Amino acid sequence: MINQDQEIFNILLEALSEAVIIVDEKQHIMEVNGIAETIFGYDKTEIKGKSIEVLIPTKFRKGHGKNVERFIEEYKRSKMAKTTDVYGLKKDGSIIPIEVQLNPYNIYDKTYVMALVKDISKQKESEFNFMLRTKALDSANNGIVITDALKPDNPIIYHNSAFEKLTGYTKGEILNKNCRFLQGDDRNQKELAKIRKAIKNGEGCLATLRNYKKDGTLFYNDLYITPITNRRGIVTHFIGVQNDVTERIRAQEEKHHLATIFNESLNEIYVFDAETLKFININRGALNNIGYTIEELKSMTPLDLKSNIDEATFRKKYINKLLKKQEDQVEFETIHIRKDGTSYPVKVHLQLSYLKDKKVLVSIVADITDQKNYTTKLEKTVQERTLQLQEALNKEKELNELKTKFLSLVSHEFKTPLSGIATSLILLEKYKLTEEQPKRDKHLATLKDKVNYLNAILNDFLSIERLETGTYNYSFSDFRLSKIINEVVYNSNMLLKEGQRINYPNDIDGISMYQDERIIEIILYNVLQNAVKYSGEQSEIDIRIEQNSNNTVFEIEDHGIGIPKKDIPNIFARYYRAENVLNRPGTGIGLNIVKTHLENLGGQIKIDSVENQGTLVTLQIPNSAKHD
Repeated sequence: MINQDQEIFNILLEALSEAVIIVDEKQHIMEVNGIAETIFGYDKTEIKGKSIEVLIPTKFRKGHGKNVERFIEEYKRSKMAKTTDVYGLKKDGSIIPIEVQLNPYNIYDKTYVMALVKDISKQKESEFNFMLRTKALDSANNGIVITDALKPDNPIIYHNSAFEKLTGYTKGEILNKNCRFLQGDDRNQKELAKIRKAIKNGEGCLATLRNYKKDGTLFYNDLYITPITNRRGIVTHFIGVQNDVTERIRAQEEKHHLATIFNESLNEIYVFDAETLKFININRGALNNIGYTIEELKSMTPLDLKSNIDEATFRKKYINKLLKKQEDQVEFETIHIRKDGTSYPVKVHLQLSYLKDKKVLVSIVADITDQKNYTTKLEKTVQERTLQLQEALNKEKELNELKTKFLSLVSHEFKTPLSGIATSLILLEKYKLTEEQPKRDKHLATLKDKVNYLNAILNDFLSIERLETGTYNYSFSDFRLSKIINEVVYNSNMLLKEGQRINYPNDIDGISMYQDERIIEIILYNVLQNAVKYSGEQSEIDIRIEQNSNNTVFEIEDHGIGIPKKDIPNIFARYYRAENVLNRPGTGIGLNIVKTHLENLGGQIKIDSVENQGTLVTLQIPNSAKHD
């Protein structure tokens, strides 16, 4: 009868779909089933009679026995206890997350505990991946929406927080609405027809729209639409990524306005190549007065319009002075000859400028016929007008140079990640099978990386604007330094290359500061991000922190490419980049922001670096802010 009972018990034990482990009062393993053997990698003969701790990771063993004894006292046989966030140790030394249900019972006056165990590794991994994707979408600086293509009118079913900030609408005002509410009454936009056609055909597209915030403010928006299909090829959703391009559109409008000023100027304006002297552009005023067409002038030089000077003299007296930066502008009087042979006296204002990378000369020419023939009063009026126009041109040149530099920087730094995002989205659409999940994960990781990079650049530009205008308001509070270090290291770990490692600082649990917590985090992340970016694979990055009665000193040291000695004096200048990183992504504004914030907080930054050996960045920050 005993043998029969044992056989029945064994049959029931093996019939269970979960791993079963039975232990006695002393925590010795009495029995396991086949699934338990599979999960932990042991044969039952190897672990029967051994302590249950053989299946528990070392760092979780402490106090395990007392916890089980207390459990047995608190729960009767008729009750079960379920535990999560528990980890098991396999025979090969690997640690897995498990879910455990405990059931105590008595036989022949002896107490046993039966544990039902589930391996939840895949569940945990899925939960983690979902959390990362959700966090990536919600932390993106671009507005992101997802619409349901299978419901009438394609309503919004998801949006991230950036979309709320961009539009000013709340969650309740956004969900279950079609995106057209952002156009208000402005529905006759050409780009809307392009979007409607793409949605109808289940295709992706890019369109620039005029949208309106909740308060009525107009903003321009680049909208990227990508369809999502199911396994049968049916479009189920659309993803819309919105990028506020108001500044770009305004810049284009301003550029157009400046071009209008150029053309409508009462003076003659000529632009010609500094090397060949061939005309590149001529305004309407010059064309009307000189009598040539723009096609004829583009095959000519300024010497063809003058009767009293040769090329060698012209270059020596005027051009070379500008090219050698001996003078900012050159003024002289000469005689211009029209196409019909008539001539007139002119005063020329000549200065050096740049068209992309080409040196050009801008010649503002004033007809001084009246000046020569009329009264001194009229002459003075003409001179004042010329000076006013010259001042306007100088401002125009300065504005164009600043905008060209800024737009060039933004275009370069945004184009590459945006191209990566667009490519990854297109490739994601192709991987529809379950077994292609690793490929999808790869492109999702690329999307997250590019979005984080764009977000960092935008935050840097916002910081510069606020710091320059003096509108940055610091918010001081008490906080534990370990909280910030954990966040900075966690975010930096996302950027690590193969084999790179960040060494966490020792003994910082007791360190606190009274400062602007967010700014300290920005400073540390910026420096640590540089250390990761400019260090190679299989390298280590050290973080060291010490605090005295007045200051907290941070040292972040890498063993990367270092900074050339000649570049160190300029390393904090805005947009400046060392010569050995010019071919790497970057804006050259990070360290400038760090230094400005530190100075505002009463801190200091010091950089010691040797090219091809590494860099040590030392930050000294007061423990307590002077002003709240």
